[in-house]
Amino acid sequence: MISVAIIGRPNVGKSSIFNILSKSRKALVADIPGLTRDRHYTKLNIQDKVIWLIDTGGFEPKNKDAIAYKMSEQTQIAIDESDCIFFVVDARIGCHPIDEQIAHFLRKKNKKIFLLINKSEGMNAEIIFSDFSRLGFNDYLCISASHNEGIPLLRELMATLDDSNYDDGIRNETHISLAILGKPNVGKSTLVNSFIGEDRFIAMDQPGTTRDSISTTFTYKEKNFLITDTAGIRKKGRVTDVIEKFSILKAIKSIDASNVCILVVNATEGIGQQDLQILGYIIDAQKPLVIALNKWDKLSPYEKDQLKINLDKRLAFLTNIEKVNISALNKLGLNSLLSSAINAYKASCTKFKTPVLNKFLEDIQINHLPPINKGIRPKLKFAHQGGSNPPTIIIHGNHLSGIKKDYIKFLETSFIKTFELIGTPLIINFKEGKNPYVESEKKPVKTGLVTKRRIINKTRERLKSKARAKSPKL
Repeated sequence: MISVAIIGRPNVGKSSIFNILSKSRKALVADIPGLTRDRHYTKLNIQDKVIWLIDTGGFEPKNKDAIAYKMSEQTQIAIDESDCIFFVVDARIGCHPIDEQIAHFLRKKNKKIFLLINKSEGMNAEIIFSDFSRLGFNDYLCISASHNEGIPLLRELMATLDDSNYDDGIRNETHISLAILGKPNVGKSTLVNSFIGEDRFIAMDQPGTTRDSISTTFTYKEKNFLITDTAGIRKKGRVTDVIEKFSILKAIKSIDASNVCILVVNATEGIGQQDLQILGYIIDAQKPLVIALNKWDKLSPYEKDQLKINLDKRLAFLTNIEKVNISALNKLGLNSLLSSAINAYKASCTKFKTPVLNKFLEDIQINHLPPINKGIRPKLKFAHQGGSNPPTIIIHGNHLSGIKKDYIKFLETSFIKTFELIGTPLIINFKEGKNPYVESEKKPVKTGLVTKRRIINKTRERLKSKARAKSPKL
C-alpha cells in the first residue's frame, strides 16, 4: 500500500484536495491560513489500488512561531513516512518565497514529487507553469479543487503509482472506536499521543490547539482501536469564531461515530458545569462512557479526597460509570483507562438469553412489585432483548403506562447490578399487551372529494328526513 502526502504553504487548498479525493468532508475547509494543524489520514481505493492519503498543515520551514513550528514538525513526519508527495501551490498568487523554501527542503528527500498548481481555473497551463518552473519539478498538473477541474486526471495519476513493493495492508479487522472529549486544554491530545506512542497530534499548554476531529489507530492487548482526538468544547456563549463552531460540531458528531466515549476532566479543577454539559451530549447519544481524571499526580492527598467527594455529589446519577485516575503526560493509569474502555464496550454488546431475563423479571417482582396506579397494579409478564450497543430490554405486560419513573430507575439499577453492565447505558422499553375485549376505534377510510361530497349530501338528507318526521302535521 502506497502513501501520498499533500503538502504546501498555508491556504493553498490542501484540505480541499484531500476532501475531494476522499469524497468526504473529513477535513475542515475555510479561507483562513493555518486551519489544518495535525496530520489527517484517509484510505482511498482507486482502480483496485489502496492508497493512504495524508493531509497536512501549512508548511513554513523557517517560521519559528510555536504553533507554526509544531505544524512543520507534523508535516516533516508526513513527508518522511510517505512514498509520494503532492506539492500544492497557488496559481493566483504565483511562486511564493515560502514555495521556494519548501522546494529546497523537498529536493533533499528521495521522494517522487508532483507539483499540483491549484486554483488554475480559466488560466493557461503553460503560462502558469512557467512561473513555477524555478522550483525544479517537471511533473506538474494544473487543477482547481473548488471547480473540480483536473481532479479526474489527478485520480488517473494516482492510479499509475507503483505499489508493487508495498504491502496492500488490507485487513478485515474490527476496531473499537474511542472518542476523546473534554474542555479545552485538559490534555486530550497528550492522552492520544501517549496511547499511540508518538507525537501524532500537536499538544501545547494553550487552549484551542486542536481544531479538527482527527482519528488514528493503535493496538493494545491484541485489540485494535480507532481513537479520535477532538477539539475542546467550550460554552456556547463564549464561542464566537466560526471555525471553532465547526470544530465543536465535528467533536459532537464524533460521539455518534464512536463505540466508547472517554471524557477527560482536569483533576486540578474538578468537574465543572461545562464537563457536565459534555457529559449530557454523551448521555443523550446513549454511548458507553469512561471518565478520565487527568493530572491526578498533581493533587495532594487532601485534594484527592475532596475531589472524590465532589464527584460523588455531582455524578450521583451515574451509578455504573468508572472513573480512572491518570496522568497523560507521565503515562500513568493508561492501562487501566483502556481496560475500562474495553469493559464498557463489552458490556454494551452483551447478549441476554430470554429465559434468563424472564427468570430475573420473575424474581424481581417477588421482592418488589410495581406500585398500584389508579387502583390497578401493572403486571410485567415477560422480557426479551431488543438490541445491543447499548443493550435494549423490551418488557411486555399489562397496564404498563401506569409504571412510574422511580420503578423504571429501580429496574435499570437492578439490571445493571445483576448483569454487571459497567460503563454502558441501558434502555428499557415497555410494550403494552392488547386487550381483546376492547374494540379498537375504526380508522376513517380515505376518500376522494367526490365520494366525500356524496357522503355529506346523504347525511344531510337523512337529517332532513328525520326533522320532517318529527315536525307536527297541520
